[in-house]
Order: sequence, then structure tokens, then C-alpha cells
Amino acid sequence: MAERGITVSHETIRDWVAKFGTPIAAKIRRDRPQPADKWHLDEVAIPIRGKKHWLWRAVDGNGDTLEILVQSRRNAKAAKRFLRKLMKRWGSPRVIITNKLRSYGVATRELCSSVDHRSHKGLNNRSEASHRHTRRREKIFGRFKSARQTQMFLSVHDQTAVLFRPKRHRLTAADYRRTRTEAHSLWVGYIGEIVV
Repeated sequence: MAERGITVSHETIRDWVAKFGTPIAAKIRRDRPQPADKWHLDEVAIPIRGKKHWLWRAVDGNGDTLEILVQSRRNAKAAKRFLRKLMKRWGSPRVIITNKLRSYGVATRELCSSVDHRSHKGLNNRSEASHRHTRRREKIFGRFKSARQTQMFLSVHDQTAVLFRPKRHRLTAADYRRTRTEAHSLWVGYIGEIVV
């Protein structure tokens, strides 16, 4: 909209995200290359209306978010639910790296015993760093209002961030401009698929 000089309210943007965000995120996910075979799993507490919820996030070896899930629990059942959802979409990895939460050990033993599970606090920095953008969004929003809305927003936000936030530190200026141009053309294509 800014490209065309049109100003819209935050509420209009929220309505558009609610209506078009999920289909766009699905199209971005569909066209992504296969993720790296090393996955980093982590969970972080997020308060929603005064109650503690847990945001479970999986990041591949390249730092791209594979999946998120907002749950009210942080136990083995919640870990199995998250890992089941993750593997249903992306298959099975070679290595899973987690923090020392024992629930991950239970989930990996039961769902993917052949996968190399490494549980070490220092190895999981890639996943820990991926929560920064969520904390920034949370601060801007003045905290999230519901688990359902948080799940929907972050699912869309993480996928569009993969598209529009290339790893700037790994690219030359020319490659960065080319990547951004490709992202905009992909975005226009996704919008065209939804509108038609």
C-alpha cells in the first residue's frame, strides 16, 4: 500500500491479515525449499490475558521457522503434539536439538526414536534467537489478547518474515536487492492466486 501511496488504518490491516494471512502463509510454505535436516526446538512463556501460555517453535539449521504452536501446557503431551504436527508437515529430521526440558526426550523416544536427539542448553541458541521477533511484536501489540489470535498471527508473521527478511549479513548489497525484488514478485503472485 505504501508503494502506491495509500494510507490505511491498523484495524484494516488486522482484518486483512485475518482474512488473507493464512492462505498466503500456506503458499509461502508450499514454495519453500526443503528445510535443513537439523532442527532446533524451543518453547518460551507468553502471557495471554494474565495466564501463562507456551509458544513452541521449531527452527531449521538455516534459521527459518518451520512451525509454531501456542499451548497452555509445557509437558510431554504438549511436546508430542508439537513434534507430531511438525513431522506431519516436514517429515523426519536427522538431528533434533533442544534445551534440557525432559518432555522433548519423551516425545522423541516415542515418535522418532531413530533421530539423533541432542539436549544441551548452549547448542540451542539458533532457536532462542528466533524468539526475539515475537517479543518485539508482543511489545508493539501491548501483549497478545488470545491464544487463537496469537497462533494465527505468528504463523503468518513467521512465514512472511522468511520471505521478506533474508539473511542480510550473508548477502552482498546486490544479492540483497535481488532477493528483495524476488520476494516482492512472489508476493504479488500469491496475492494474484488468492484474489482470482
